[in-house]
Amino acid sequence: MLAERNSGGLTVSDPTVSRKLAAIFYADVAGYSRLTGVDEEGTHRKVMDALDFTTATIKSGGGAVLRYAGDAVLAEFSSIVAAIEASSIIQIELGHQNRNLPEDRKVQIRIGVNLGEVMEDRGEIFGDGVNLAARLESTATPGGLCISSAVFEQIIGKVGLEFVDGGTETFKNIARPIHIYHWHPVTIPGSLNDADTTIIADASPLNSQNETKSRPEKPSIAVLPFANMSNDPEQDYFSDGITEDIITDLSKVSGLFIIARNTAFTYKGTNVDLAKVSKELNVRYILEGSVRKIGNRVRITAQLIDGSNNGHIWAERYDRDLEDIFGVQDEVTQVIVTALRVHVSDAEHERMVKKQTNNLDAYDDVLRGRDLFLNFSNESNRDAGACFLHAIDLDPGYAAAHAELARVYVQRRNHGWSTTPDATLEKGYRSVCRAVEIDDTLAQGHIVKGFVHLWRHEHEQAMKELDIGLELDPNHADGHMWKAIVAGFANDPEEGVRQVQRAMRLNPGSPFWYLFALGNACFAMGRDEECVSACSQAVSKNPNFIFAQMLLAATQGHLGQLDKARHAVQECRRLNPVFSVEWARNLIPFKEPTTIERFARGLEKAGAEA
Repeated sequence: MLAERNSGGLTVSDPTVSRKLAAIFYADVAGYSRLTGVDEEGTHRKVMDALDFTTATIKSGGGAVLRYAGDAVLAEFSSIVAAIEASSIIQIELGHQNRNLPEDRKVQIRIGVNLGEVMEDRGEIFGDGVNLAARLESTATPGGLCISSAVFEQIIGKVGLEFVDGGTETFKNIARPIHIYHWHPVTIPGSLNDADTTIIADASPLNSQNETKSRPEKPSIAVLPFANMSNDPEQDYFSDGITEDIITDLSKVSGLFIIARNTAFTYKGTNVDLAKVSKELNVRYILEGSVRKIGNRVRITAQLIDGSNNGHIWAERYDRDLEDIFGVQDEVTQVIVTALRVHVSDAEHERMVKKQTNNLDAYDDVLRGRDLFLNFSNESNRDAGACFLHAIDLDPGYAAAHAELARVYVQRRNHGWSTTPDATLEKGYRSVCRAVEIDDTLAQGHIVKGFVHLWRHEHEQAMKELDIGLELDPNHADGHMWKAIVAGFANDPEEGVRQVQRAMRLNPGSPFWYLFALGNACFAMGRDEECVSACSQAVSKNPNFIFAQMLLAATQGHLGQLDKARHAVQECRRLNPVFSVEWARNLIPFKEPTTIERFARGLEKAGAEA
């Protein structure tokens, strides 16, 4: 359609101008002048790198960059879903790059996305739609995304993101007030706006209707990573392990709401505003501290803060012999539940104070092994297994070590790192059965046993063990996530989505395997676009997670996105040289035969070898 202009009282068509509906993307670097004042050359390099990544993501998502203005980018997409997906991938990746940097060194961008009619002239776009996108960008939080209500209405049911309702805003040179919505990777899900409410934008698959979330009624707390004060980075695993054990002990109390380890550890090594953390994580209380380990002595400091007013509730310093480390952990958890006036049942108290081992060397091995396991590589898997085996040699009755060893075997088998996959899975099953035999009150044992049952294609037994584990530890975010994965594979994807919601509320950082759990449920529902959105975010967080890559390849194959699907297949081959359709078919534990066949056909369309 040609645009019209007025000439001498007559309306004539301008042949160089046309109008169209477009998804308009506008991004700008936050605080660019301040950053250059700190480090001009370093900032310039980082900004260029960020803009290069932004450009590449826009193009790979089907968008077109129309204009650069210094540190700003204007782009358009024909698909609003593609624009939102590209925006989320950009912010998630840049957020990871910034994670361990001080605030004055972080290069963050703001993104605004609008949907509206624009004028196109000489390869560029103009009009109110473009102006509003720029205004939305200026309103976005650094590292976040701000969208108009026109965008919000179009993405309901099509993306796996949660948006916070920002209310109505009046913008300069925009004729009418605009209802806006915000998203930020740190605040998915469960962050708050000023009214302490969160609007769920992904009405499907996560919800069929918008819902409001508020801070949990029970006392809510985040335990931030205890700082390693030992002047030895190699001791990080020890301070991290102390933090994780305190989280684990507190999570056994049904009267508390505990943020999971993965989200809490996104704040590791950063100077944080505790009030801000309290708001971002939607919890009232924050526990922080430090660990200094020197020889056979350990010093632990801890303080409990009320995030609503930055008030100190309790603080203590412990100078103890290393063998008393378990006693210190008990004291810290007991003080917290007492200070927050939380009722602890006799069974919960018994589980809290029950320690898995009195052997400090075995405990040290388990802490090292857990740290190595999370690296998701063949080498680190072998090293983690060696740590757990050594811990078991030192203390054969260490149930947690047996459970962790089972996870190593399953990871080794599932990623193609074993030449005898069936035997390796069986080793995992025997290990976790031994863990539960030693201590049937260990929630992690039952949850890992459910995890192992799944890969044995024993869906009912998997769900039973997960239910036992979650009854013992209702705050076990990964337990809810694994229940979501089992439900998705067992042809109950709606329950899978409900469990993903619970897991993400406990673990708002949404680790990559949570996003896979969401994508898996979407695939079982036949909601392929949502599956692609979730799995794309999963692989952007961890490209070495083969399950997300496989599911992405199969789904993109069905959608006809063949270039992207072939790339995902290449990634699968990189991760496992023997990857094939048959290998994947035997591995993936869908209960419904028709779903397995649809998965296999998708891989074939993506170009995977039979």
